[in-house]
Amino acid sequence: MAFSSAVPSSASAVAAAVAAAVLLAAIGAQAETRKYQFNVQMASVTRLCGTKSIVTVNGQYPGPTLFAREGDHIEVNVVNSSPYNVSLHWHGVRQLLSGWADGPSYITQCPIQPGGSYVYRYQIVGQRGTLWWHAHISWLRATLYGPIVILPPAGVPYPFPAPDEEVPVMFGEWWRNDTEAVIAQALQTGGGPNISDAYTINGLPGPLYNYSCGSSSAAAQETFTLKVRPGKTYMLRLINAALNDELFFSVANHTLTVVDVDALYVKPFAVDVLVIAPGQTSNVLLAAKPDALPGARYYMEARPYTNTQGTFDNTTVAGILEYGYEDPSVSSSNLPISAPTLPQINDTSFVANYTARLRSLASADYPAAVPQAIDRRFFFTVGLGTHPCAVNGTCQGPNGSRFAASVNNVSFVLPTTALLQAHFSGRSNGVYTTDFPAAPLVPFNYTGTPPNDTNVMNGTKVVALPFGTTVELVLQDTSILGAESHPLHLHGFNFYVVGQGFGNFDPVNDPAKFNLVDPVERNTVGVPAGGWVAIRFRANNPGVWFMHCHLEVHMSWGLKMAWLVQDGSLPNQKLPPPPSDLPQC
Repeated sequence: MAFSSAVPSSASAVAAAVAAAVLLAAIGAQAETRKYQFNVQMASVTRLCGTKSIVTVNGQYPGPTLFAREGDHIEVNVVNSSPYNVSLHWHGVRQLLSGWADGPSYITQCPIQPGGSYVYRYQIVGQRGTLWWHAHISWLRATLYGPIVILPPAGVPYPFPAPDEEVPVMFGEWWRNDTEAVIAQALQTGGGPNISDAYTINGLPGPLYNYSCGSSSAAAQETFTLKVRPGKTYMLRLINAALNDELFFSVANHTLTVVDVDALYVKPFAVDVLVIAPGQTSNVLLAAKPDALPGARYYMEARPYTNTQGTFDNTTVAGILEYGYEDPSVSSSNLPISAPTLPQINDTSFVANYTARLRSLASADYPAAVPQAIDRRFFFTVGLGTHPCAVNGTCQGPNGSRFAASVNNVSFVLPTTALLQAHFSGRSNGVYTTDFPAAPLVPFNYTGTPPNDTNVMNGTKVVALPFGTTVELVLQDTSILGAESHPLHLHGFNFYVVGQGFGNFDPVNDPAKFNLVDPVERNTVGVPAGGWVAIRFRANNPGVWFMHCHLEVHMSWGLKMAWLVQDGSLPNQKLPPPPSDLPQC
């Protein structure tokens, strides 16, 4: 594995339950327990000629890679030596019967307070590929994140030609200012937050930015470089850890073969450019040119895809793919470097065509168990709105209001007691209600002329589901304050993306076009700008599970909700009691 860092590294419900139990038993004999020590601490990091103190794990930025094989048990002892409340989320890990380890603050746990600790314990069940971990409170995940690499069980090959090397490639964002101050100011004023100063690849902004100190060596030191050998194949484990932007990515003059998304195999297909939303991962194969000259260099670049009506970071981050050579006296500094051609920033048709190519492998070894019969159907609108400004207040949102975001016009308010703890103890009164609307209470032309009233309501509401319920959920973008793409992440489950389209969802005609044979399976999906996406999943994991926009600013404004899955009737369908070291509020 290669990783660059500028900081030193140190099916029916019963059938599904039985299948899960058999899987656990089958892999249990081979499973290892892998233990990690994560010390959350401040560290000084210099980027773009400026130094600031950031939150890290073990002084590393990005943080350490968590390695495991499918079936392994994981124990991560997190000690919080920072001045902030902290919790960590293991993004995409199913957390079967281990919801206490999922990590979102005030959903499954109270945060770890400064000086406190908590051991996250869970098992990797039926998953292999690339996931990631990150802070799940405020905007700390701007710097508090790292890869999760899950290998197949020993002796089980990839369903594609094995690469010669595997390389985590994490996209991020960098602010010169303190990101906690950035979001605090935005929430105080009701306006949009200040945009980032740069995108990063493995924590490094690369050579295309302005280095105010005028040092060419600074740009070189802050550029991720991947050295490759002619004729070899490299698997890039791509992770979009950016806070607020979907990204196009390409490597100049090289083809990428997509083999996996969100730690789930797909039918391989080749592209010159791909798109990846915040929270999403993808494994791609890059075949190095067999006849490349020693020292030949190519930019690998990422820049945003967005339809936002507001400001955004319209810059490009570059790393360098460089062909290795044996003679150390050969210098590549004077060789020309090729750059890729990326789509326009608002090329929604490219994004739609790319996502339409994603299909589950749907093989005998890796079947697509798409729910065919549906117990509950939901229709959720997602988008921006407003809150009124305080009396005699001054706010910087639309028409003097405050920015807000909502699902079915409900802007989620985090409780002061973790939802899972309240549910498990039977003390939900005053913490949450189970009346989250299954559809908008007031229908309107979602992608047409917006309503005059743009205000949204506040609430801590959840959807309660019996164990084993099969769910179909249509997520509809709205144009209330302008159509935008919204990447939605569901904790505790994978889901199948059975359909998508533009305009308003047609419940009469659109379901006939659903793919129920080999739809892509994911944990994070982009709701198309001015369109809709339909997903299906089986609620076979008891607990309370967060669903939220992975654009951090929209989540801060309230674009989030939670699903409460009740215990089943069998012993292996019940959530165990909380661990003794679970942090308290």
